[in-house]
Amino acid sequence: MSDLKNKSVSFFFRRGNKGEVLNKLTKMKLLTLIISLILLQITTSAQQIIGHLKYHINQPIKLMGYQAFKTINLAQSTIDSTGSFVLNYKNYKGMAYLEITDKDRLFLIINEPNIKIEGNYLQQIDSVFILNSKENELFTTYSTEHYQRESALAGWKYLLPLYQTLGQLNQQQQQQVQTQAFITNEINRLQTLDSIYLNNIDKNTYASWYLPIRKLIDDMPLSAQRYTERIPSNLNTFRNIDFNNPNFITSGIIDDVIQGHYLLLENMGLSMDSMYSQMNLSTDYLIANLEGNNELLNETSRFLFNLFEKRSLFRASEYLSLKMLTQNSCVLNHNLAQQMETYRAMKVGNTAADIFFTGDTKNLNVEQSEGYSLSQINNKYTLVVFGASWCHKCTQEIPKLKQYYNNWKNKGVEIVFVSIDTDKEKYDEFVKDFEWISTCDFKGWENIIVKNYYVFSTPTMFLLNKDLKILLRPISIEQVDAWVKYKLKNSGRKQSNKVVSEK
Repeated sequence: MSDLKNKSVSFFFRRGNKGEVLNKLTKMKLLTLIISLILLQITTSAQQIIGHLKYHINQPIKLMGYQAFKTINLAQSTIDSTGSFVLNYKNYKGMAYLEITDKDRLFLIINEPNIKIEGNYLQQIDSVFILNSKENELFTTYSTEHYQRESALAGWKYLLPLYQTLGQLNQQQQQQVQTQAFITNEINRLQTLDSIYLNNIDKNTYASWYLPIRKLIDDMPLSAQRYTERIPSNLNTFRNIDFNNPNFITSGIIDDVIQGHYLLLENMGLSMDSMYSQMNLSTDYLIANLEGNNELLNETSRFLFNLFEKRSLFRASEYLSLKMLTQNSCVLNHNLAQQMETYRAMKVGNTAADIFFTGDTKNLNVEQSEGYSLSQINNKYTLVVFGASWCHKCTQEIPKLKQYYNNWKNKGVEIVFVSIDTDKEKYDEFVKDFEWISTCDFKGWENIIVKNYYVFSTPTMFLLNKDLKILLRPISIEQVDAWVKYKLKNSGRKQSNKVVSEK
């Protein structure tokens, strides 16, 4: 019997029937597992906002989120005739906002699968309620209470010095001390309430990360204006932020916290040298903190560079540029590298490229401008100005050169205007009253002179000597005039000394 059983089993396996059955069972289990995983993935990644906005019927509605320094469209729909809408989106955690028009927005935290909105107008914040969301309850509660605390704190801070300067009668002094103590205690209490609230938030929530950063952003301008005692804490907090935290990518505040910090440094009353020193420390921290995150370091450097340029903080721009161009941990975006290169290739003391007048050149005063170059012009100094007729600031600033040109010309300073125009008529109209040299090849930013001088914005100026050495990178025409006056004064003194010595 055992032999027969063994043979039967052996035959069964040899035929493969049992293997086929087992294989089918395995496949069924595997298929069930896959379906379960898919359903689990759908359940965990799918998110939804269901809402009702009574007075926005038949209007388009969008849910906008953030990707570092950019906004992204997460979902869009149309509110129906009853005021109801549904927005479906996936795999997003962070800050977002509902948008009906450019002016009608509601900001909220997205970190829960289902959120409900009930209200009337988005512009009327008090009429809109975010339901079924612990995160937004924390966000709303803190925002409301923080505003109330700051308003009360401003009042007590205003009153305190008034009581400190009251009369000196004994009874008044006693009341004064009591009142001062009460106000001081109230100020301390209000200042600690924020910290207590933030420390008690569930650390697993997005709000527990977001709200302290939001508080810092709100604090910094107040610190510069009213609460200078907060400045050291603000600086220390910024220089301990982990900008690599993935929460930053979808926060919508990475630009706010960086800009707020540098504006605080700019407006806290430091000397220019101390201000730039502090800015460079913070720039060092940002670069070191983002090391290894190539994409975010590029985006942050671009934002910071543009911020410095916009606010004419050129020493900070130069420091950032040289730092980024010489580091080895990040591959810079080509366009950003080209912009930053102006601070390395075109820094004071370097020699600029010669300028060959190959385009439409006016006022050169030579028989044939083709092939003629800047180095052939017989003058001691040249102010090279880059601009265009379409540049609003250029149309305001460059014509001002008229009031200085004759005086500068008599002192050996020539002006060469390099236009980035592409339209000949507009170029001709813009330069028609200029007495100085103007040139344009109508290639716009592809102009070889523009590229050789690493120009990325207008107006841009360089003051060169006869040997094309860069003497100054002026930020205004007035700065050039001041340089000319200083140079003339010193030159006059040298000439007088020479005459005296000869006598």
